Amino acid sequence: MAELVQKYPDRFAGFAASLPMNNPDAAFKETKRAIDELGACGVEVFTNIKGKPLDLPEFAPLWGIMNDYDLPIWMHPSRSSSQTDYSSEPKSRYEIWFAFGYPYETSAAMARLVFAGIFDKYPNLKIITHHMGGMVAFSEGRVNAGWQVMGSRTSDEDYSGVLKSLKRPHAEYFKMFYADTALFGAKAGTECGLKYFGVDHVVFASDYPFDPVPGQFIRDTIEIVDALEISEADRAKIYHGNAERMLKLKPRR
Repeated sequence: MAELVQKYPDRFAGFAASLPMNNPDAAFKETKRAIDELGACGVEVFTNIKGKPLDLPEFAPLWGIMNDYDLPIWMHPSRSSSQTDYSSEPKSRYEIWFAFGYPYETSAAMARLVFAGIFDKYPNLKIITHHMGGMVAFSEGRVNAGWQVMGSRTSDEDYSGVLKSLKRPHAEYFKMFYADTALFGAKAGTECGLKYFGVDHVVFASDYPFDPVPGQFIRDTIEIVDALEISEADRAKIYHGNAERMLKLKPRR
């Protein structure tokens, strides 16, 4: 990737490094190598590491490293048919693990990081979530009001101190994430996510070039973004401005 960026700078503005998170020490070293030696604009991780949540202490150094670099982390969902939808069945059927499982995975990872206080510890941290932040924007009411009484539905663990440990209301942290427009060309979802995260926290197509029908979803997404009832300045932020700012790229025509 670094070679492609170097060889074709007019085609490739930058790249993000993929990390071996199953070996945290190696991942932390690779983060620094990719950024310092290869010029990476950020790194990508998955929503779980071989089934482990990202808020475990063993992964904490990554947040500190990226906080100090002030560069983004892309967080892509990871789930397979082996994670069943019903306890009576051995696997997820009809590819539900993909259609609904991915948005859930993203939302669950976001919640774990929020309640672990990651944004309080690392105020410069920037995490880009794919697929417009999973289910969070659509579930705003449940996120806000539903978690205001955290612990009232749980008897085997004490959650009474979780919200008190955060410096801000919990709902504010979810809006600190960034979200991309990779929604398979969903207009209503794009509008919902944009309203929730705000124009400064939405980026265009950072999950590209994934496209089951070549070109279709990117074209559909462009049409949707072009038709949004926002200013041209805000549209420019979504298409390239926010990415240039976060990735520290020189603005292009």
